[in-house]
Amino acid sequence: MPANPATLPRLYVIRHGETEWSRSGQHTGRTDLPLTPTGEAEARTLAPRLAGLVFDRVYSSPRLRACETCELAGLGDKIEIEPDLAEWDYGDYEGLRVEEIRAGRPDWNIYRDGCPHGESPDQIAARADRLIARLRTLTGTIALFSHGHFSRVLAVRWVDLPVPAAGYFLINTASVGLLTYEQTRSRPVIGLWNSTK
Repeated sequence: MPANPATLPRLYVIRHGETEWSRSGQHTGRTDLPLTPTGEAEARTLAPRLAGLVFDRVYSSPRLRACETCELAGLGDKIEIEPDLAEWDYGDYEGLRVEEIRAGRPDWNIYRDGCPHGESPDQIAARADRLIARLRTLTGTIALFSHGHFSRVLAVRWVDLPVPAAGYFLINTASVGLLTYEQTRSRPVIGLWNSTK
């Protein structure tokens, strides 16, 4: 018997707007950067895109860029900080671009190799799985303001794919995705991904 749709969580995964480092391609984990003026404008475009939804819960990464995006999207009055939504800890690779990392490790892939003195793929999967286990107990419509790499991992773990599969999920700044279910809690699906309109 299909579950009542009202009892199934609908998780809107929203990446923060542009920062100086997201624009330059630098890995931004722990560094707490604000949005650029472009990022602020991107975040404001989320408000009309999300206006038709009534969110039962709104969770944000503790990082400034995610919190600012939530505020500018018009959901700041409901914000709850969720540490597990923070970006991948890049360790020694914090602030570096892919080409700088690959100068020393030509075949480096974050989803396979992780980051020295930061999080490994197993650790990021465990964090995503821990968060998913909590989110699956909720009902209603939920907003999750997070980051590029972590959001991609969250999506693939939602549908029980391995972390390296996250490399196939492009995600732009101020984009929206939807993690939900098809009919029952036993069939998680990605209902929308990387929507910027």
